[in-house]
Amino acid sequence: MKKLIDIPRMATIAQIMVRDALDAFVRRDTTLAQNVLNQDDGLDALKTQIFRELLTYMLADPSTIEPALDLILVSRHLERIGDHATNVAEDVIFMVSARDVRHHAGDRS
Repeated sequence: MKKLIDIPRMATIAQIMVRDALDAFVRRDTTLAQNVLNQDDGLDALKTQIFRELLTYMLADPSTIEPALDLILVSRHLERIGDHATNVAEDVIFMVSARDVRHHAGDRS
């Protein structure tokens, strides 16, 4: 299998999201919290892209199934880390401005 550059990219984005969500909490910064929410869709898109690419490899060559499944799980867990950071950011926005932005992806701006 070719090296997947999107896994390290996902890890970097997830790390930034966690750091920014915690900074937003400490500083009570709704702008920074909003930035975390805005990054979540990109992380979700990378997970989907990785899944599709790895599925293609698995269909073409069954010997790639085990390593591809491992990478799919890694991408899934990185996406979940981003979801946790998003939850913290949503809580910051609620705590500071009393706006509930959970489950309102289109209304986050």
